[in-house]
Amino acid sequence: MSAKNTVQPTTKQEIRERVWALLEWHGVGRFPLPLAERIPNFTGAEQAAARAAELPEWTAAARLKCNPDAPQRALRLRALRDGKQVFMAVPRLTDARCFVRLDPEKLEGKLAQAATIKGAAALGELVTPVKLGRIDLIVVGSVAVNARGARVGKGGGYSDLEYALASQLGAVDEATPVLTTVHERQVLDEEIPMTPHDVPVDFIVTPERVIRTERAFKKPRGLLWEELSEAQLLAMPPLARLKP
Repeated sequence: MSAKNTVQPTTKQEIRERVWALLEWHGVGRFPLPLAERIPNFTGAEQAAARAAELPEWTAAARLKCNPDAPQRALRLRALRDGKQVFMAVPRLTDARCFVRLDPEKLEGKLAQAATIKGAAALGELVTPVKLGRIDLIVVGSVAVNARGARVGKGGGYSDLEYALASQLGAVDEATPVLTTVHERQVLDEEIPMTPHDVPVDFIVTPERVIRTERAFKKPRGLLWEELSEAQLLAMPPLARLKP
């Protein structure tokens, strides 16, 4: 495998499979294992989180929407310790109250527990999407990214739907920064296919550096109803309630 992290992608799934294999090949993946079908946890995730917390955009943010995956646990904990409210989505948006709100003022002595997936579910407050208010910064997990701001997730599409839902309600817009933390080997030198509903990233933070992306792609504006099936709407009440 190339040290330049180059791939010749034909589909997003091919990119995922190659990156999962690349991380395992170099021994930089961490629990939970195997990495396949996950946002991969990686060696140096804590260092990447510390580097992200040095950004002015992080300092200015009071309310974050963050993914629940293992590699971003350190970021969630840092946010809570910095006094920021953190919102995490309920898996697959199956509940009308589809976000968990973590308010550090109500979590005294339990911040480390609240930063975990199980801890957030136990200690956080379930809220409806309208309770998001204005989100200042979005943290997403990634399988692969490039310097143009293109991103590949684990394949479920829920991160993009969560963004679209927040955009539909005015909680985020084009100016809301999107940040991801990854291992250097997840930063690819090749094109990554993007569609209109895919959310690009503004900042890529690795243990070694911060990349302010070229942002070659527009962020989605609200939900793209034509791309949502009736089955999806039935499975995700928060989306169904907003359908015109």
